[in-house]
Amino acid sequence: MKGTGAKLILLHPSSLHKQSGGGAAAAGSTHRLWLLLLLSLFAFTFLLTLINNTKYSPSTSAADSSSAGAAITHLSKPIADALLHYAAASNSTYRMTAAEMETISTAIRNCSASSPCNFLIFGLTHETLLWKALNHGGRTVFLDENEYLISKYEQSLGADFEAYDVQYTTKVSNFPELINAVKDRLKNECRPVQNLLFSDCKLGINDLPNHLYVVPWDLILVDGPKGYSPKMPGRMSAIFTAAVLARSKRGGSGDDKTHVFVHDFDREVERVCSQEFLCSDNLVEVKGSLAHFVVEKMEADSFEFCTESKSKGKGRKVKSALSSSSSSSSSRRRIK
Repeated sequence: MKGTGAKLILLHPSSLHKQSGGGAAAAGSTHRLWLLLLLSLFAFTFLLTLINNTKYSPSTSAADSSSAGAAITHLSKPIADALLHYAAASNSTYRMTAAEMETISTAIRNCSASSPCNFLIFGLTHETLLWKALNHGGRTVFLDENEYLISKYEQSLGADFEAYDVQYTTKVSNFPELINAVKDRLKNECRPVQNLLFSDCKLGINDLPNHLYVVPWDLILVDGPKGYSPKMPGRMSAIFTAAVLARSKRGGSGDDKTHVFVHDFDREVERVCSQEFLCSDNLVEVKGSLAHFVVEKMEADSFEFCTESKSKGKGRKVKSALSSSSSSSSSRRRIK
């Protein structure tokens, strides 16, 4: 045996078992890895599909957004009454009375009963959040001369708050000549039916975003700008602009009327401008210092805000009595 050099190799069964077991373990690990990859791919695909459906859902399309807006219901009367109650109970000195707020609330409720309501408001006041809440489901737009105050509301309420700043060039002390200038140009740049974006009328506000001039406004509230002293801008432009928007109303829910509210109607500027441009025959009620007008649209060839029978002072010049009326204004309105 020694001479031949032959060697005998013995393989123990346990060694074969170990080798085959190691291969099976490797194969199992590979299978688990593929399974994990497949599950991850499925989860990623599902998540991506969910995000895309949420982002591009048909409910957010332009076609469906209008129908969705029409389906939004207005606040129920108990909720609206609660909001009015707490707004009236506020200890703010410069707020509307409960009766004044209820008048506007009723108009909003009646307007939004059939379709979303378009509500334009001159002035950011104590009642700003109330008007926005009461017009739930509708469009509420605020105009104010204070850019800083607008930015504060935007920061607090986000993109859902729509407001624009207005640069007024008028003064309360100049209101008689401004009204007379309008009366002299009724057939030209100060006519009652027009797009004010292209107007050169001294009382017309022509620097708003273009789309605001073609919105069929259902309600307009004039509660700004400030007008408690001769140096303040006063509300001549706001009232004139509201009158033109109401007379030029087109489209919308089919209602040809616009409800226009003028606050601080007991002051001379507000009273005289309302009589000249909103017309006394359109005045339906006065609650406290809030006047409520219902103004119908006019044809494009109309050149008088008030008809001859409605305007008893047609052609007369306006004179100011500010010296006496300013001193009698209540302290509650000094800020406005």
